Amino acid sequence: MKNGRVTRAARRLLPSVFCLAFGIGPNLPAAQEAFTLEGHGGPVKGISARADGAILTASFDNSVGLWRDGVPTWLEGHEAAVNAVVPVAGGRVVSGGDDYSVRLWDPRDGSMRELGRHSAKVIRLAVSPDGLRVASASWDRTVRLWSLEGGAPVELAGHANTVSDVAFSADGAQVYTASADGTIRLWDGRTGEFLRRLVQHGFGINALLVAPDDSWLAYGAVDGGTRVVALPEATEIGDFTADRRPILAMAYQPDIGRIAVGDAQGYIMMIDSRAWRIAEDFRATASGPVWALAFSPDGRNLHAGGIADAVYSWPTDGLADATQMTGTERSFLKDPEEMSNGERQFQRKCSICHTLEPDGKRRAGPSLHGLFGRPAGSVAGYAYSPTLAEAQIIWSAQTIDLLFDLGPDHYIPGSKMPMQRITKAQDREDLIGFLQTATVPD
Repeated sequence: MKNGRVTRAARRLLPSVFCLAFGIGPNLPAAQEAFTLEGHGGPVKGISARADGAILTASFDNSVGLWRDGVPTWLEGHEAAVNAVVPVAGGRVVSGGDDYSVRLWDPRDGSMRELGRHSAKVIRLAVSPDGLRVASASWDRTVRLWSLEGGAPVELAGHANTVSDVAFSADGAQVYTASADGTIRLWDGRTGEFLRRLVQHGFGINALLVAPDDSWLAYGAVDGGTRVVALPEATEIGDFTADRRPILAMAYQPDIGRIAVGDAQGYIMMIDSRAWRIAEDFRATASGPVWALAFSPDGRNLHAGGIADAVYSWPTDGLADATQMTGTERSFLKDPEEMSNGERQFQRKCSICHTLEPDGKRRAGPSLHGLFGRPAGSVAGYAYSPTLAEAQIIWSAQTIDLLFDLGPDHYIPGSKMPMQRITKAQDREDLIGFLQTATVPD
């Protein structure tokens, strides 16, 4: 188990807050300062902030992080990237990911229970106001409503494309869903009955959020559209579209009246929900998108995740001077002209999941250090799927060539390795040649 760390520009402690509904005690970290949370081994895809100030993170490295005062507790068990995480009643945590599963964790005793599975990846989660139900949005075109006490989920089905986001109404009786089919729909939160279509947008909708009093709904779309509509009639309040860049994340903090909107070009736009105007629009990343946003409970900080292996947090009253997210320099962004074809294949196809160093870090896949001649499934400390651990494969030029010629889903069906083929024989040969040199132990 590897340690994370927090880096801070300054430290100012805030008063403690206790949240009875979610069963968590006072634990607020420092706020109104810039800091980073470092420890993940892949991009951060989801962030939530608990009422006690603890921060939850979901990452491409298959892990969930529960951060208290900058120190992570790692929740391990997902078999693929984790896309979303939310706090629920009793100090527990729910996560969903690319392995199709929705999982319930209790960090107090380290237990984990799978609530159930979709038939495609889970991309977003929402928790009911009482903290006892969770809604999961999936690429299988459905939303499922899970009781933390167990039992079969209520299924919301009817979208014509992937469901990208979900939110509960203020009383938990209704559910809002957004989809790549360009619609936002309203459903009965108890029976799953479709009630009506609220929005028909010309492009897919990636993110939505609903005011705590159900007075308005904001959404962000693939075409870069950011709009707010008044509820219940969905009449437009404002259009805050800024260029044609896909919107990927949204967050709202009622105490400061700010909506944060993150996009694929790395910008975060702050909308003033009291005056309905753009308060700030700043470039948050040096490169890559903003995938996740969450405010601290008091609204003094905005937490963001993107292509770096870290969470960045900035004071909301100083965003104009915020230091850009840099963190991990993603190897696949390296200039192709500076690499051989073999290294280029590795950086583009393998490096986000695997490292060449002896320390595998917190990556989605094991280290490739000392790869050749090693039995598959034999790196100590890595949680392999039973299929790979029992594969009886020795990694060699021949087996690696077969792996990428056929694809992992055919060569080792049932493993956690993502579908990945290299169709050109010369590219596979060059990759193997690079690995034969780069993975040799010192």
